[in-house]
Parts: sequence; C-alpha cells; structure tokens
Amino acid sequence: MADIVQIPTVIPPLPPNWSPKPASGKSVSPLVDRKLIPAGPAYLAHIRRAVHNLSFEEHDKHVEAERKRLVELNGDGTGEDDLGVGDEEEAPELLLLDPKEWKKQDHYAVLGLSHLRYRATPDQIKIAHRKKVLKHHPDKKAGVAGDSNDDAFFKCIQKAMEVLTHPEKRRQFDSVDPYYELLEEDVPTASQIKSAKNPNAAFFSLFAPVFEREARFSRVQPVPLLGKYEDSKAEVEGFYDFWYNFDSWRSFEYLDKEVNEGSDNRDDKRYTEKKNKTERARRKKEDIARLRNLVDVALALDPRIKRIKQEEKEAREAKKKTKASTGPTKAELEEEKKRAEAEAKQKEEEEKVAKAEAKKAKAAAANAAKKARRAAREAEGGAS
Repeated sequence: MADIVQIPTVIPPLPPNWSPKPASGKSVSPLVDRKLIPAGPAYLAHIRRAVHNLSFEEHDKHVEAERKRLVELNGDGTGEDDLGVGDEEEAPELLLLDPKEWKKQDHYAVLGLSHLRYRATPDQIKIAHRKKVLKHHPDKKAGVAGDSNDDAFFKCIQKAMEVLTHPEKRRQFDSVDPYYELLEEDVPTASQIKSAKNPNAAFFSLFAPVFEREARFSRVQPVPLLGKYEDSKAEVEGFYDFWYNFDSWRSFEYLDKEVNEGSDNRDDKRYTEKKNKTERARRKKEDIARLRNLVDVALALDPRIKRIKQEEKEAREAKKKTKASTGPTKAELEEEKKRAEAEAKQKEEEEKVAKAEAKKAKAAAANAAKKARRAAREAEGGAS
C-alpha cells in the first residue's frame, strides 16, 4: 500500500500593486485541507526506478523488453496469457452455421476449443469467447464485403457461450458430444489386432484411448484404465469388474424435442415430455449395451488373459512335479487314511446287508419246503 505524504502549502505574499476586484456577489467556497495521494503511471515508474536504482534510459529499456515479451506471449500485447486456447483455424462451413440449428452444432468448434473439448476450463472458455467476439462482432465488420453471415455466426458464438458456461447444459452437451459420437463406433476388431506386427502392443495402443474416452462418463473416480501387459491377475480382474459394472452419468436430455412455442395445450406438453422420457431411456439402454459390447471385445482379445491362464497352468504342473518328487504330504496321508477307513466301513455295511439278505432267502426257502411237505401229506391222506 502506498504511503500518504502530506505536503504543506505556503501561500506567497500579494504584490504591492494588487487591488481586489469588485465583489461579484457570488459566494466563495471556504478553504479546505486536501491530502494528495501518490498514484498513477508516472508515480509507479518513479517507484520502479527508485527501488531498482535505474536511470530513465535503463527504465525505458526495461519497459520495452517487457512489452516485447507480452507480445510474444499473447500476440496482441495485452499481456494476458490465453491459457493454451490458441487460435484455431475456422473451417468455411463453420462460418455458415445457422443459429436456429444450434442443437446440431459443435459448440467447442464454434469457440475454437476443439483441441480441449470437455477438458476446457471456465477461464479458457471465457478467453476463447472474447477472442471470437473481437473477431466476429457485427459492428467490427460492418460494411465489409463478404461478411454478410457474421451476424448469424456471432449468434452461434453467443449460444455456444451460453451452453458451455452453464454447468448443467454443458454436462448435457458433453454427454452427446458429436465429436465423440463419431469415435464410439470405432471399436478395434480382432483382425486389426492379429494383423499387427506386435499383437500385444497393438491391443493396448488401440484399446487404451477408447477406454480413456469412456472414463469421463463415470460417476466413480478415479477410473481404472487399461494398464499394461505385466499387470497382475488381481489388477486385470479389478479392471473388468469395474467396467462391467460401469456407473455412467451420461444423459440424453440435450437431444429432447422442444415443446412447440406458443402452445398452451397441456396435452401437447405432456405428450412431448413422455416421448422425450421414452427416447432418453432407449438411448441409455443402447449406450449400456454399446459399452458392454466394448468390454466383451476387449476381454476376448486381452493378451493378459492368455498369459494368466498359461501361468496358472504352469503353476499347477510345477505343483504336481513337486508332489511326485517329495512324496505325499502329511495332509495327503491323513486324507488317504480317512478315505481307506470310509471304504472299509462301506464294505462292512455291504457285507452286513448281504448276510441279512442271505438269511432272509434261507428262511424263505425253509418255509417253502415246509409248505410243500404239508401239501404232500394232505394229498396222501385224501387218497387213503
């Protein structure tokens, strides 16, 4: 904060030949004490010279060097860092956009943020908007031939700014970003992987950016990405478990049909809202199926799955070889003893059952013989 210095004011004496003017009849403001506060460019320049012990020539050289640095930094000498926004080239078809079709437009491309998209910060969006306004404001190019569409494109710029600076509207637009809509269908195939010189490296180079694009829709952060070939079984299982249970915040309200303007019919509004709700549910279902298909394809082609199975097979074989060379363990001997006892007990029970069956058969045969002898005696008695 600048120091306040009070400077005493000494009124010089009146000259000898001075005489007062005739009274004008107007009142005169009374004298007041005023404090003079040092401020302004001249005072700041004086402070810089005093603090850094610079001469006027040295100070002027320093100011000129700073001005050149700011020009190199931002290109316009304003001294503002554009935070990486840059100056994106405008395609001819971009300047011919119809502001009435704003829902079909790429708002990031309109503001020159195609290289940042959903990663653009609010400050970057403001800087990009200011650059576009300075370039395409109708008043700036009024009367210039060939710029009849500037007003229409300027409206597109304003609409893009409105959408991207509103958190909810921007979230809805990001969920249906037309740039990523074109990439979502570009899922790597088995033929692409197998035809590569190094299939393992091709799998990770092709699938990694796909999962990175999808990760932005996850409600749960951070999102496990594809990883590398050397990942453990737990890491691979954790990756696929997360993606098979992916919780997406993606919504499709941005594509809702607008209610007819000027319509006060409640039935029309209810019908439109019901239809929009049905369409959102359908798109959500299709998106879940699309993501599930992506994970299925990745799982089927993942070289880590084959590697893990091979490692488990080798571990089992090594375990068998170790058992064969060291003989049975104590636990295995106990298991064998229990198994022998169980077999002996089962055999004993079977013998008991067999003896009981034989005893029953013998008793039945004796009864049958007894009945036969009785029948024979009765037959002889009847004959006599």
